[in-house]
Amino acid sequence: MRTTPDALRDAVARIAPSRLPTLTQHLFEATTNAQQTQSLAPLRAFVHSWAVFVAIERHPARVERLRELERIVDAGEQDPTEAIAEIRAIRDAAEAEAGL
Repeated sequence: MRTTPDALRDAVARIAPSRLPTLTQHLFEATTNAQQTQSLAPLRAFVHSWAVFVAIERHPARVERLRELERIVDAGEQDPTEAIAEIRAIRDAAEAEAGL
């Protein structure tokens, strides 16, 4: 997967168009912070965050499972240990898929 801001914007437009304003705002903030701090770290964080988002969102079953696990953790009605471990595994798989 290409992880340039333009490639990520195109991917988000295809798979989750309602998130485009959020991506645009995050990119603006990352660019501003990068200029102010003279560091590429904010842009790297932007790319990482959105590449993982795209890798997860490309798979409807993965998205649904992640949301289910997040509901389990947020509800606080049961031990979240297994749900957190599975969330971590989903994110790790998405990072690998994105080449991060």
